[in-house]
Amino acid sequence: MNRFRIASMIALTAVVAACSKKPPPAPAPAPAPAINQDSIDRANKARADSIAAAETARRRAEEAARAAEETRRIEAARAAARNTLVAKVYFDYDMDNIRPDQQATLDAKVPILNANTDIHLRIAGHTDDRGSDEYNLALGQRRAASVRRYLVARGIGESRMDIVSYGEQRPVATGENEEAWAQNRRAEFEITAGGNPIKVP
Repeated sequence: MNRFRIASMIALTAVVAACSKKPPPAPAPAPAPAINQDSIDRANKARADSIAAAETARRRAEEAARAAEETRRIEAARAAARNTLVAKVYFDYDMDNIRPDQQATLDAKVPILNANTDIHLRIAGHTDDRGSDEYNLALGQRRAASVRRYLVARGIGESRMDIVSYGEQRPVATGENEEAWAQNRRAEFEITAGGNPIKVP
């Protein structure tokens, strides 16, 4: 009996000792990685610089496109003004007066000539091939003079316009019909000085 009691007591003591032991402590959490603020700042600055560079490039591209478009517009306007200055006028058979339907062509030259006072023109009178050479040279001269008088009456200095006649010598159309003759009865214009570049009024 004593042995049983002693054994029971020993077992009980072992159980109590086992129960009274504290569990091992939980492992400490791993330390958070150290934050390198300098690296973060560098990355943020690099990102901001990249965004700013892209925006600058976009703005420059837009400005270049606008400048190119403006240059094209100005060049087109200058070309149109030059074409207006050299636009021909046409005459009726054996006549040197300015036809009403040709006045707008001459009137369109006036503001361009006023805006470009350094421009000088040569006005060349032409005829069809009917009539003698001498008669046609004289008729071409009268046609060129008629054009010059028209422009002088609208304020363009006479000294800015030279006149010449080629009579029937320089036809633009061949053929013995009214369609060809009508194209040859004309005054042509050549810019002989100034207008480089033409100022667009």
